[in-house]
Parts: sequence; structure tokens; C-alpha cells
Amino acid sequence: MVNPKRRAVTVAVAGTAAGAVGLALLALPAGAGEAPELPPVSAQDLVGSVLRTDAPALSGTVELDNRLGLPAVPGMPALEADSARVFYDGSGRGRLAIQRDTSEYTVVHGKDVLWTYDSAENTVTRTPLTHDRAAPPVDGELTDPATLANRLLDEVRQSSTVAVDGTATVADRAAYELVLTPKPEERTLLREVRIAVDSETRLPLRVSAFTNGTSEPALRLGFTDISFGAQPAQLFSFTPPPGAEVERERQNGPRGPRQHGQVAPEVVGSGWDTVLLTRMPADVDTGRDTGHDAQAGGDLRGMLEQVGQRVRGPYGSGYLIETTVATALITDDGRVAVGAVPEQVLTQALGRR
Repeated sequence: MVNPKRRAVTVAVAGTAAGAVGLALLALPAGAGEAPELPPVSAQDLVGSVLRTDAPALSGTVELDNRLGLPAVPGMPALEADSARVFYDGSGRGRLAIQRDTSEYTVVHGKDVLWTYDSAENTVTRTPLTHDRAAPPVDGELTDPATLANRLLDEVRQSSTVAVDGTATVADRAAYELVLTPKPEERTLLREVRIAVDSETRLPLRVSAFTNGTSEPALRLGFTDISFGAQPAQLFSFTPPPGAEVERERQNGPRGPRQHGQVAPEVVGSGWDTVLLTRMPADVDTGRDTGHDAQAGGDLRGMLEQVGQRVRGPYGSGYLIETTVATALITDDGRVAVGAVPEQVLTQALGRR
């Protein structure tokens, strides 16, 4: 049998945005009881089964919290959330309901249309999707452990040492603990990532990231409850509420519409060293008086001054935001680099733009 370990089940969320970074963590004790005994499985077989598994129809809850003291990032409602409900029909349609203090942000991924609704602003965005380009929205990825885990496995397993290390109970389900450790040549802030894989469905239930010198996870994203089975069809359709302002976007592929003037992100590097490069929207000023919208620029500069450190380098000048698991560098001319890497790696990546 796999050697079980006593572990606490914790829940968390992490999010990154072009131009700023939000990272959250919350460690809460799990219910009493030992980790389950499960039949042995090799790391290779477990990874293979996870990547081959198609997510079944399900519903579940993910609790979200932000305890790093970073301000809310405009356009990233997941960072402001208290909890979220996730629904999936097993064939590509999904619904995400992100609970905030007094409002809800809803994402509905239907057959041909992606809807988003912000009840606080009473605003709706409608984006047409084509069958060859339709994909879950970014916000869904931030609050869905299964999607996040599959992306991690696909992107970093070749640059990792992979092992099965004990078992855990997550959302009242027995799970294997799959551990990815970066190889020595990787330049990353992370020591390891643990993925709790459901022993029955092979669906990832929880993702935890650990940094060097710590025994507690720096961030964690996981289901607190999950149930499998057919979901009501009406969950995957949406009708704008009366009086809501509806904005219609053009087709822009699986990541949804970009803001005016925003450049498509570029990925530099691979595996644990991966850096995301992009630019802030053209109408947002990050540090200079360029005649851009004063309110937008002032709000962003104020946030950067609050959470960032003023820095200079080959890229010019800008702001550096550091957390235990990620680093972001936002230059005064609007370039953005972010990754789970030290500042030096971001500086080198910015040399490409």
C-alpha cells in the first residue's frame, strides 16, 4: 500500500494578471482522520492517467482568499473573491460563480457564446466562440484545480522530478499526492508543487506550491466539496438581467477579448523558468506623464507604489513586485514580465521586448 501521511487539507487561490500580480493563501485545518490507504501506483502511470482523463460532469466549491495585502487588480475578479462555485457538463460547457462581499461575478461558457456578468456594476460582456477556438475562460482556470494541474503537468513535467508521495483526503475524497520538483538547473522560486489526484476519477482536486525554507504551502488551490453527475442544462445558458449594460465583443479566441491597445502575451522560456511578457493597454500609464488617462494611470501608479519597489535596469525603470511564489516587473513604458522566478530572469526576458 502507498505509505499514507497525516496532512491538513487547505484551500487557496492564486492569480496573475498582465501588469500586476495577485497571490493568495489560506491554510485551514481539515477534518480529523488519517490519510487513506490506496493501492500503489507509479508516478509515470499516475501522470499518464491524469493527462488522459476527460473531466466528467461535476459541481464543486473552491474557497478563495487573499492574505498578501495586495490591492485588487482591475479586470481580475478572481483575486477579489471569497469563494466560487464551479459547474461543468462534461462536454465543454461550464459555469463559474465567484462570490465577493456583496456581489457575484459570473462566467458562463456556453456552446457558442462566452458570457461574463458583474452584478456589482450590472454589466454583461458577450463574446462569440467558434467550435475550433472555444475554450474555458481565464477566470475559470484561476479557480479550477483540475485545469491548473493539467496545465502544470503539461508544461513542467519534462523539467521536473516526478514522484508519488503518500495520500490525502480532499473534499472528502481519497487522493494520491503527486509531487513535481524542479531539476537543479531550473531557476525558480518554488521548491515543489503537489497535486492531489482523485484515486477514482484521476481528476486533480488540489494544487499546492511550496517555496524553499518553508513547511507550509505558499499558495494552494483546491475543492472543498465536489460531486459528480449531470448538471442542469440551464446553468450553461445566460440571459442578461433587466437593465444590464451589454457589451458585445468580437471573436478573440480562447482567451476572450483583450482590452483596447493591449498586446497579446508572449511566453519566454520553458518549464519552471517560464516568463510571461506583455504590455499594459495603451491608455494606461504606469509611471510617466504621457498624457494618458489621468485617472487610470494614477490608480495604477498608486497601486504600484504601494506594493512595488522602484527599480532600474537595462529595461529602463519601473516597479518590482515580489512575493514568496512569483515576481512581476512592470516598466514605466508599459512592458510587463511575470513568473515564478527571481528578478534576474525577468530582466533577461525583458531584453526580448
